[in-house]
Amino acid sequence: MLDSFKRAKQEYPRQFWLLFWGLLISTIGASMIWPFLMVYVSGRLNLPLTAAASIMTVNSAASIIFTFIAGPMTDKIGRKWVMIISLLGNGLVYLLYQGDTTYWQFAVTAGLAGSFNPLFRVGADAMLADLIPEDKRIDAYSLLRLSNNLGVALGPTIGGFLASSSYSIAFYCAAAGMSTYGIMMWIFGKETIPAKTNDTVEIEQTKLKLGGYNIIFRDRPYMQFIAAFTLIQISSALVWILLSVYTKQQFGMPEKLYGFLPATNGIMIVLLQLWVTGQTRKYSSHGMLAVGSAFYGIATFTIAFMTGFWGFWFSMVLMTIGEMILVPTSSTFAANMAPVDMRGRYMSLYSLTWGLSTGIGPVLGGLLSDNLGPRFIWIGGGLIGMISVLVFLTLKKNQTPQSSIR
Repeated sequence: MLDSFKRAKQEYPRQFWLLFWGLLISTIGASMIWPFLMVYVSGRLNLPLTAAASIMTVNSAASIIFTFIAGPMTDKIGRKWVMIISLLGNGLVYLLYQGDTTYWQFAVTAGLAGSFNPLFRVGADAMLADLIPEDKRIDAYSLLRLSNNLGVALGPTIGGFLASSSYSIAFYCAAAGMSTYGIMMWIFGKETIPAKTNDTVEIEQTKLKLGGYNIIFRDRPYMQFIAAFTLIQISSALVWILLSVYTKQQFGMPEKLYGFLPATNGIMIVLLQLWVTGQTRKYSSHGMLAVGSAFYGIATFTIAFMTGFWGFWFSMVLMTIGEMILVPTSSTFAANMAPVDMRGRYMSLYSLTWGLSTGIGPVLGGLLSDNLGPRFIWIGGGLIGMISVLVFLTLKKNQTPQSSIR
């Protein structure tokens, strides 16, 4: 891992390392609170899980709307300022969360969070694709995953102890992390949007409708990829949003112990992601997308049969293996399919999968829990994950040469 890191340090531009270190700082802050957010909301509101989880649907609805806005914004005004708006806005969101006491206050704050989140994801994905040549992108995405998950390894462990005594401190730390990264990008960041050619301008004037998304909607292989990735993200959303509530309500697991589960995810990715990427790049992207999704689906399903910390830890290990296979591959797949002049819009639809899954997953899990029993959250999530495997397996068969990874 150290050799890969040293090699990347020489090969990648300074702007990439601003993304790397800024993401680490912001993730440490944010991950002190987000694994425990539904615990906090449920405790404040004292509502059934379906009602509490519906706040995330508000978040998702706003995320979907602003994902479509983020793509054209990123392609027109640039990557840098879209990211800055997102980071500083999210810093404000965490300050608002700690003062919310009613359902509608939480809903409004969740809506603001959903508005700001996709701006960063789309901007950062497009900026990385601008900076890094196609043949090196999977390694670059893996390095950003490493940075993100080093933050995840540190943040929840600290946040679990803070949340056990004072959620307010955890919220302030999250706000500080996001704001710090935003200021770093403001001062040190440079715009990377490619210069438009005369051909690009002519195409935009004659062919683009619906903000340019009409072209993407006709790209059937890409849309099939988006559908499959949305399904597996629903399984992921169930785990990341509802598992903390499930373990506390059903088994009495305190936040300071639960924090070691997301920390395990982060530590594994820090230690193993570059090695896993080195192995998976030897095989077809389509196959690796299916294999990664299979690990996700199986991991989610196994949670239904676990009753203690080590059982949940084992499920998290399985899911993390899937994540290390799936996410760098999917990010590279999406970036490589995107035309240069529409990179922001293509990546915005890729980002949309998080918004859709965050809105669908928790409410679906709440309905399964309230009507069939808590364990059915994970049985349903596992089945959805396996459906995504089938969709990914048919992707290569249906892919046209024009949409293949170049």
